[in-house]
Amino acid sequence: SQWKISATPGQISMEINTEMPSWPLPPLHEVIPPETGDHDAATHQPSPTRRTMNTAPHCRFCGTELTFTACDLGTQPLANGLVPGDAPDGPDPRFPLRVMVCAHCLLVQLSDTVDPATMFGTYAYLSSVSAIWRDHADSFAAMAIPRFALSRNSLIIEAGSNDGTFLRPFQARGMAVLGIDPAANIADQARRDGIPTRTAFFGRQTAAALAAEGMRANLLIANNVMAHAPDVLDFVHGLACVLAPGGVLTIEVPDAAPMLRDSRFDTIYHEHVFYFSAFVLKHILARAGLTIFDAAVLPTHGGSLRLLARHAAVDGPVTDALDRLIAAERDAGLTDPARYRSLASAAVQVSAGLRDFLARAQAEGARVAAYGAAAKGTMLLNIAGITRDDIAFVADANPLKQAHRLPGCRIPVVDPSHIREAKPDYLLILPWNIAAEIMDANRFIAAWGGRFVIPSPRPHIIPA
Repeated sequence: SQWKISATPGQISMEINTEMPSWPLPPLHEVIPPETGDHDAATHQPSPTRRTMNTAPHCRFCGTELTFTACDLGTQPLANGLVPGDAPDGPDPRFPLRVMVCAHCLLVQLSDTVDPATMFGTYAYLSSVSAIWRDHADSFAAMAIPRFALSRNSLIIEAGSNDGTFLRPFQARGMAVLGIDPAANIADQARRDGIPTRTAFFGRQTAAALAAEGMRANLLIANNVMAHAPDVLDFVHGLACVLAPGGVLTIEVPDAAPMLRDSRFDTIYHEHVFYFSAFVLKHILARAGLTIFDAAVLPTHGGSLRLLARHAAVDGPVTDALDRLIAAERDAGLTDPARYRSLASAAVQVSAGLRDFLARAQAEGARVAAYGAAAKGTMLLNIAGITRDDIAFVADANPLKQAHRLPGCRIPVVDPSHIREAKPDYLLILPWNIAAEIMDANRFIAAWGGRFVIPSPRPHIIPA
């Protein structure tokens, strides 16, 4: 059996579905994905999956029909689809949000995708807002430059570069850098800040254009972007195309293992088409002629994978890190699609706990505000059915998010200075992955007896 979540404002229910794939699964080495991908003829960009009610979804890697639903969160708004503060009240667009697992290659993916241009054409996320991400970029550059023998003659390219936070430390050391990002407003910001950036979706066409200009990366960065590319084969073939013959590719993706271990269902949203494990990524990269030579687990995003790869035809040392990582994933049950059912039960439990906490706070006459208009926070609040009646506002340091409202729940987003003015009794921290940074910046709420609240796995109150 499997859990199915049905999410409506203020209500979550679970049903039992008895459809299960047959076991055992075929071995991964037998997977032979198709070469072709679905592209829009006008833009040459990967097209979103479009299905009718009578058409079953198919795996975006191996093409197998998807039959196993791990977690169905109903219809939800776009996590970063912020609403202007002066927009009229009314329902925001909602789209199906269902996680399925391919019974053949084990790739975890959404059944439906939203047009990437809708989600990424204009964007409100800035990497540079968080000190954790700035420090992460600095430490990576300090490691990569000596290890990969990078010099002033090296070219560093980043796919999905956002505002250039990860490129800036290399540029500061005299290296040529180039960012590629589809969000016109963010790419403009990066260029104003001195980071050369092209406004484009990354894939084979963009990569071929760069290669034709003689631009091939000595270091190619693809951090927290692969999950956003519906045509995953187009994306990885693009990586192979623009990577120099002796170049190094570094990929960071949120790790499925801690996502399951810690029941992080709030990381499921429409931008994240995929939820990767190392053993699946190994085969996806191999399809484009790339081989992983080292791997590591990072603390970012509550747990991420960093994979270092190169062209398979290039000889070089290989560590045993990937083999150990894959063995740990198998021990954790990631090769069993049923393991992902825990996300559905977590959605029920965490949502119920948050609603109970807010009801108690309201009964006490306490004022609750939140911090962090992050995608994961938007998903939690909407799945739990939280509204402006429950939470007064969400503070966020990103100026692109201020003077807006969260989609769906329509809670206003304000400058963090508003916290001092409003003096909430509780400050609910929504981006749990940077909770320590947020608490350190807001300990002044202790002056009026304010306290922090972390919402999962159950609400717990932390003195300021």
